[in-house]
Amino acid sequence: MSKQVRLIGFPSDLGAGRRGVDMGPSALRIAGIAAAVEALGHRVSDDGDIPVRGQEVQRIVNPRLKYLPEIVRASRLLAGRVATALHEGAFPIVLGGDHSLGIGSVAGASSYCRDTGKRLGVIWIDAHADMNTPETTPSGNIHGMPLAVAMGFGTQRLISIAGFGPKVAPEHVALIGVRSVDPGERDLIARLPMLTYPMPEVDKRGIHTVVEEVLDRFRRTVDHVHVSFDLDSVDPSLAPGVGTPVSGGLTFREAHLAMEILAESGMIGSLDVAEVNPILDVRNATALFAVEIVASLLGKRIL
Repeated sequence: MSKQVRLIGFPSDLGAGRRGVDMGPSALRIAGIAAAVEALGHRVSDDGDIPVRGQEVQRIVNPRLKYLPEIVRASRLLAGRVATALHEGAFPIVLGGDHSLGIGSVAGASSYCRDTGKRLGVIWIDAHADMNTPETTPSGNIHGMPLAVAMGFGTQRLISIAGFGPKVAPEHVALIGVRSVDPGERDLIARLPMLTYPMPEVDKRGIHTVVEEVLDRFRRTVDHVHVSFDLDSVDPSLAPGVGTPVSGGLTFREAHLAMEILAESGMIGSLDVAEVNPILDVRNATALFAVEIVASLLGKRIL
């Protein structure tokens, strides 16, 4: 079915440890994301970028929550844009930018679900768990916290964005492809009823089985699924332009098959594309790969 797709840029590197990911939205546009989506028969509008103040004009007040005030402000704006797009019948795609964008995008999707009586599910595809809190973070970088924030763990200033929290119940969360987990994240995951599939399990069982298992639960428990796709979930040989690459990630076909299965489910209502860093990239290869992934999620097939 034809969708009204709305692109929303989140040009932030405030949550990351390396500079350059703030140019991710531009790289994705240059890679032709709008044209690729339109070629599938969808209508595309570009909302431009959320305004985010750069690191060079700010100071770090709390080293365990770096650039917190600006991330809170920008996340509130993003949440509003995502919720508005959904209320207007559009499919929002958030272009990143570091993965702190997930705080605002999940808040926006959850706000829409609250308003419409729907239940939110989140599929987080990432090399990292993104489940640190101010107490467990080894770096203070907020891009390592958004999934914890969505489930109500962390600082209240982030949890309460959009006026409520948590945004999603742990049993309605699936984390796929993780292979770099901090000790505090491991402890938190062990306490929660979320679905977690580290890469060794993906290797053993296959990406098809993993994604179908997630969808089988979600078909019975949620009404709107938000997918947050971090480019470092795939192997660095495919996506070199990320700030925190981890070897042994999803292959080309695993990543595309996951998106194709999700597309066939008809359950996906919103999407993040996070951590594209053109400074670290080779000929915009990571952004080009990301555009192909988006196309697969929106219905592109070989035949």
